Amino acid sequence: MYDAEPRLAMVSSTDEQRWHEALLQAPVREPQLRLWTYRAPGVVFGCSQAALLNQARSRPSGCELVQRSSGGGAVLTGPWMLSTSILLPPDHRLLAGGTVTSYRWLGVLIAGLLRDMGVAAHALSPADVRGSTADPALGWACFGGLSPWEVVVDGRKIVGLAQLRRRHGVLLTSGTLLARPDWTLLCDTLDRPAGDRAALERRTTSCEEALGSAPLVEGFASALHQMLTDVLGVHPVPLSNPLPTHSVAA
Repeated sequence: MYDAEPRLAMVSSTDEQRWHEALLQAPVREPQLRLWTYRAPGVVFGCSQAALLNQARSRPSGCELVQRSSGGGAVLTGPWMLSTSILLPPDHRLLAGGTVTSYRWLGVLIAGLLRDMGVAAHALSPADVRGSTADPALGWACFGGLSPWEVVVDGRKIVGLAQLRRRHGVLLTSGTLLARPDWTLLCDTLDRPAGDRAALERRTTSCEEALGSAPLVEGFASALHQMLTDVLGVHPVPLSNPLPTHSVAA
């Protein structure tokens, strides 16, 4: 039985990645949804970043280090981020049109919610991304670059997207910056130069910066949950899920 109320799971980055892997072990029969925030900072490395992860593990770190199964750059998670995980059957209608198109509805939906809050956000089309200028020095960081249907405010990234396709189902994830991330912590953890921190601050923004104060994570999660369930027609996964989480009413 599904819980009828919106839920926001407060987890570690490891908990989140375990949930993804567990649910993709068996065929995904219907859409499933989870919203997350984080008890403490963490760095989630892309599947091709093993060398970078090992380098980070060899040094003292003030945050959790974990690797995910999807590609892309390193993501700094923490209390400043609200994430979503959406599991879909491989033949779901929202996946029609290919890998890039699969992101479109999600990016447009989150951008619309941000605009409703007063943040001048929009989702980037593939043409928008082709017309943007990348910073090769930030190729290691998810929020250092732009991909189709990710969300920006005045060209600065506020929502990152990722995708993992398996035989049993497809995972779509998003991360929205509600408050300013600790880019210094990320760069120190990965032993990056100070210039990378400054570049990440220039290329990203947050609801806090756009509005003058960060929205309450519970309120943002509740609004996003309602929009997602309207599209997907599902409730969150059961709270009896065995992965260790602390859920708070959203």
